[in-house]
Amino acid sequence: MLIVTDETLFNRGVLKTSYLPKKFLGRVVLLPRGASLGFWLRLIVEMQMPRYMMTLSPFIVAPLIDRDLAVIAMQGPALMMVMVAAVELKVLGLSKPARARIVTNDEAARRLDTLAFRARACLRHIAARHEMAEGELRLVIEQSQLANIPPLTLVSVQTETPEAHLPPLDAKDRAVLQAGLFDAGFTERDLLMVNHRDSLYLREVAQEARAVSAHSRLAAFLEKRAVAS
Repeated sequence: MLIVTDETLFNRGVLKTSYLPKKFLGRVVLLPRGASLGFWLRLIVEMQMPRYMMTLSPFIVAPLIDRDLAVIAMQGPALMMVMVAAVELKVLGLSKPARARIVTNDEAARRLDTLAFRARACLRHIAARHEMAEGELRLVIEQSQLANIPPLTLVSVQTETPEAHLPPLDAKDRAVLQAGLFDAGFTERDLLMVNHRDSLYLREVAQEARAVSAHSRLAAFLEKRAVAS
């Protein structure tokens, strides 16, 4: 999971937007700060061109091993297309029947309710920490459509107050999201299964700042006071 905000990206310019919800996958290239090698490799797999090159690597390597194979490789565009289609549709994708039976209706509803409950709790905490009294915060959870590999989840907080933008999230805000959204009882893959079922890979949960309780605001105030002291 990557929490998308100015402190987690090298290329902060991709955060600019004039509309909500702001989408990232397939539209911009993200350059995360401090990401592990595994996360970078997962991002590379998300890009179509590197993915196609990996799929077609036998056609690239074979001519270097044997000159006779070069002729075969150059005459096999149809086979190349078949290989790309097989990997994209069979290995990295799910058929429509498989999507329909991946999770039951009741279980899908339960998981979405869990997501909404946890997302609103995170947003209330963030709104209270920043003493927001007006406007609406949206938690946007975007996932990759690729199946059978580790999920790629992008999480961002977005708002239209005073205009469409992604507000900066400090380390404590990010910690709230890291701890509050997913755990062993509700994982990124649990949500991805529902997204595969619905063919919907962007979920959005909203929270009005004015609806944040006085108890939450007091808790945030006491937390800040404890840190300051």
